[in-house]
Amino acid sequence: MSNRVTRRGFLQAGVATGAAVAVPHLLPARARGANDRIVLGGIGVGNQGSRLVRGFARSCSIAAIADVYLPRAEAFAKRVNANHAYQDYRKLLEHDDIDAVVVATPIHWHALNCIHAAQAGKDIYCEKPLTYSILEGRRLVEAVRKYKRVLQTGVQQRSGGREYRGIMHVRNGTIGKVTRVLASNFYSPMEPKWPEQDIADGLDWDAWCGPAEPPPYNYVIWDNRSNPSWVSIRPFSGGNMSDRGGHGLDVAQWGLGTDDSGPEEVWVEGDPFETMYSTPENPGGRQRGPGSPKVYMKFPGGAVLELGGGPGWSGVRFVGEKGSITVTRGQSISDPSDLIASAVEDPEVEVYRSPGHHRDWLECIKERRDPAAPAEAGHRSATICNLGNIARWVSEVTGETGQRLQWDARRERFTNSPEGNQFLHRDERQAYALPDHV
Repeated sequence: MSNRVTRRGFLQAGVATGAAVAVPHLLPARARGANDRIVLGGIGVGNQGSRLVRGFARSCSIAAIADVYLPRAEAFAKRVNANHAYQDYRKLLEHDDIDAVVVATPIHWHALNCIHAAQAGKDIYCEKPLTYSILEGRRLVEAVRKYKRVLQTGVQQRSGGREYRGIMHVRNGTIGKVTRVLASNFYSPMEPKWPEQDIADGLDWDAWCGPAEPPPYNYVIWDNRSNPSWVSIRPFSGGNMSDRGGHGLDVAQWGLGTDDSGPEEVWVEGDPFETMYSTPENPGGRQRGPGSPKVYMKFPGGAVLELGGGPGWSGVRFVGEKGSITVTRGQSISDPSDLIASAVEDPEVEVYRSPGHHRDWLECIKERRDPAAPAEAGHRSATICNLGNIARWVSEVTGETGQRLQWDARRERFTNSPEGNQFLHRDERQAYALPDHV
């Protein structure tokens, strides 16, 4: 079968099926001069998406906006002088003049949005965490590599100068061998139990739910300004573990130099996990359950990541034989305090130096190279967020804690836990299924 497909054919192919979706034959990025403006499309323009697209609009042209809440897409398109607004993002992907897309949909949609964008020949900026499940992440990496796309994951700390200095010292042995990495005790997701309301006019609730089985519509679930919202709810997110953990645990991966691998063991200690429910009476679900038991991960070389007692949601503390370095948003500090007072001299390890997260992506689009947080790194960071949740869920299934789940980072499977392997992907509706091949 030919790899070429008409624009109408791409739209009619459906969202996804278990088989490969026909994709257009891709050419190298269109020729441009150094001063040519990149043309973008925005997919998902809620709170974060609208901020991102407005930021990129300073240096790029915005051609089209897509959001399953059509009134929002139409209003925002006018705001950024885009000529087109769609409820179905696949129509945006049909535009030959769009070079790249900014994806800021809810987490459960990231994989399909990005895979289809790669298949359509678009470069991608995707909010963190990169995907909802580990299998989704691997499929997305395969698509980005196959179609030679430039993808930047939205973990801005990878482009911070102060964070860069701290990581350079960690990677170059300033504190000696790293033995412990302390991160926050991120909550796992809850299940929704909210009463049904009338669906907002102009919102395609079925499409918003996508791969997830739709619960009764409630504004609290849909609107991410609520507390909680879909960000805390299991059908749509990995909870705080993948939301805020998508920043803090990414810093752990960055500092340990495991952007193409990951931990070799994960386990929990304490009482077994107990699923909590988000209800009007208990909206936060903050009693025993989502934040327990405590999660540990052992990395090659012996460093152990501990969730609990960390410096805050955006960073981690690296503890070594000669002191510690704490890397959080906008700062790096050390104990003793003078350890990182100056830059690393004659470094053995060079860490990617970004000129700024958004600028980095745009420059890499023009130069056709990987940016600070490419697909593999984004996938591996999302993976350890998932591993933290999976270790807790396994304890709920078995009723036990302390079992060390052996993780094969190359095959991306547990070697001693069939219970863990059942959580590598999710049940999904066939109309929105992840393609077997990209």
